[in-house]
Amino acid sequence: MAAGPGGMGGRGPVHFMTDEEKQQVPKVTKALLLRIASYLKPYKFQFFLVFVAILLSAAIGLLPSIITGRIVDQALVGKNLQLLVKLLIAAFATMTLSQVIGVLESYINAWISSRIIFDMKNQMYAHLQSMPHSFFTSEKQGDIITRMNSDIDGVSNVISGTLTQVVSNVATVVTTVIALFAMSPKLAIVGIAIVPLLVIPTKKVGVTRFKLLNEARAKSDEMNQMVDETLSVSGSLLVKLFTKEEVEYQRFVKINEEVTQYNIKEQRSGQWFRVMMGMFTQLGPLLIYFAGGYLIIRRGDPNLTVGMITATVALINRLYHPVQSLLNIQVDFTRSLALFTRIFDYFDKTNNIKDPLLGTAPDLSNPSVEFQHVAFSYDPGKQILKDINFTVPGGAMYAIVGRSGSGKSTVVNLIPRLYDVDSGHVKVAGQDVRSIKLKMLRQAVGMVSQESYLFNGTIKENLLYAKPDATMEEIEHACKITNIHEMIAGLEKGYDTEVGNRGLKLSGGEKQRISLARVVLKDPKILILDEATSALDSISENAIQDAMDKVMEGRTSIVIAHRLSTILSADKILVIDGGVVAEEGKHEELLAAGGIYKELYETQFSKVLEKE
Repeated sequence: MAAGPGGMGGRGPVHFMTDEEKQQVPKVTKALLLRIASYLKPYKFQFFLVFVAILLSAAIGLLPSIITGRIVDQALVGKNLQLLVKLLIAAFATMTLSQVIGVLESYINAWISSRIIFDMKNQMYAHLQSMPHSFFTSEKQGDIITRMNSDIDGVSNVISGTLTQVVSNVATVVTTVIALFAMSPKLAIVGIAIVPLLVIPTKKVGVTRFKLLNEARAKSDEMNQMVDETLSVSGSLLVKLFTKEEVEYQRFVKINEEVTQYNIKEQRSGQWFRVMMGMFTQLGPLLIYFAGGYLIIRRGDPNLTVGMITATVALINRLYHPVQSLLNIQVDFTRSLALFTRIFDYFDKTNNIKDPLLGTAPDLSNPSVEFQHVAFSYDPGKQILKDINFTVPGGAMYAIVGRSGSGKSTVVNLIPRLYDVDSGHVKVAGQDVRSIKLKMLRQAVGMVSQESYLFNGTIKENLLYAKPDATMEEIEHACKITNIHEMIAGLEKGYDTEVGNRGLKLSGGEKQRISLARVVLKDPKILILDEATSALDSISENAIQDAMDKVMEGRTSIVIAHRLSTILSADKILVIDGGVVAEEGKHEELLAAGGIYKELYETQFSKVLEKE
């Protein structure tokens, strides 16, 4: 069984639960157990083979000890060399057979656990993919990765460790105890009497080691946090700019020293524990030799032989290890249930952005976009949009402006259903987006946000994400439109250049232009640009402005813009404020009205215009 906190595997102290684990002990219900069993059920035949193999191995494992008794009584005492050879061969054959069965059991067990993990990871990935955008903005990325990898991988230990080891240990204990009492009840009682002596020090030393392990882990977490912060891209840059290398090194040395000291103390306590356990496990056989010798020498017990004493000692040694392991059943069982509970907690997270059962397929060749009395809030009681009303005719380009936090990005996120409205309607081509097939809707929408994201691959691979069957000519054409082709062509590996994690090998402007080219390659009917040129300098933006105008021709376009040049080319400007469309019209009209737009123009747009 896998060693846990305070444990050293089979020969270590019993495992203990942390205070947090004690507070979060899952409630054992029939529904939970049946749900766990549903993942095991497809492999019930393989489990049957595993359990049969375990029982056979436990039964056959008795034979070498029993044969040892016959070797002493019949072959050695009887001075029968031929019988000795036969018994030795039989003992070797049974040990070999037991090992072979054990290998087959391990192989089947590993196959079962790997397939169950395969099933669960597929299910989890598909489930997480279907979750709404709000899930990923509220959940920690580390938690998602932990559920997807560490927790599901931990199921392997539950199946191949906890489950089968418990069955194996129970089978070994039961068969050994039966064999002991069948041979000599008196010696069996003497051998089993030592078991409580294994439990008492195990618990006492286990508590000490558990405390030391917890303290060591707390310091290890502190050290990991420091390593993560100071050796990350941003962290290491900060350390260099503030010349804190020596300070951070000394801090690391201090924490590392504390971790080392805790580990040394924990290992020392483990060493003394092993000495104690070795003494107690040797005490059992010594007591059996004494009791057996006393019964033969003083009492002249006719039913007891030297071979029986030898066989009993061998069986008693076989008994202690699984007894120690079974002391951990409660903790291991609880942790296993807690593991499944955490996984099921993610499976049970609901998705409120669902594909309609009878989804419609409207004509999206030149779609309009319409907002009717739309209200929306991320959190209850904190309404972002209150009563949004506007219509973008098919093929038109509208610009959305407003103060920071006014809900501009929220408005455009409602169109491809990254979120759903609280009330009102968002319509595309005259139909509510909630009634349109989700895949069709999102395929018709192209969106570029201010934070461009590229996968860790080549430039070409990132572009092909929009259109896997695109030709090289189409790829280059899209990049020429966004004025990035010449830069890519000038690279040593051209379009096969690796962009690095999140595109870190490229500048912000280069990443954004590649993202724009990716959307151009997608050829959407509705184009949404959420401050998509914010990372470009004036020269770069001016270089692609005409090209973007061409891209938007014939498409329904909505642009959240901070540059006046973009706003001036819009068919209409929408000013979002206070959760409503506070103003709408052309640039000159809105300036003349002297409202919010004029304030934005004087505080934001005019400064940008001067730079341009």
